[in-house]
Amino acid sequence: MAAKRILLLAGDYAEDYETMVPFQTLLAVGHTVHAVCPDKKAGEQVKTAIHDFEGAQTYSEKPGHNFTLNATFDEVKAEDYDALVIPGGRAPEYLRLNPRVLDLVRHFFNANKPVAAVCHGAQILAAAGVLQGRKCSAYPACGPEVREAGGDYADIPVDQAVTQGNLVTAPAWPAHPAWMAQFLKLLGTQITL
Repeated sequence: MAAKRILLLAGDYAEDYETMVPFQTLLAVGHTVHAVCPDKKAGEQVKTAIHDFEGAQTYSEKPGHNFTLNATFDEVKAEDYDALVIPGGRAPEYLRLNPRVLDLVRHFFNANKPVAAVCHGAQILAAAGVLQGRKCSAYPACGPEVREAGGDYADIPVDQAVTQGNLVTAPAWPAHPAWMAQFLKLLGTQITL
């Protein structure tokens, strides 16, 4: 397997686990991962948030870690990357307002490159207009946005993921094992023990 170059869209108050776990997992299996955020440069940080399910009507939020970006958003070119990761949390609600973010996302779909989105990451997919006719899971509160964008909202258990074509999605961080396994399969990553 040839190592892949993967772009990870980070942002302030992205969900901590949904940012760190794919970043570290993809590095651990030998891929290159560039984490970027609009208006930030390599070496700068974004604040993350820890979302947990504690019996309330929605998730709770606590401060997460500061996550250091390792690439500069203004310098990345989508054509230089083999795949895209979009973490959830609150970051997607403002990242989707950035026209260049949406153009980057569209590139991966137009080129049929693997894309992994989790939780509120579907907000960016919906805003980019890439969900028409696609099955897409997300945090349940994003289901209406998926449907409004023409997607087929996959209401699956919180620890599961769904793949359709080049897109693998999941409702939230408890799905990391299924989400990452399906994404690694799309990437053609082979792990032997």
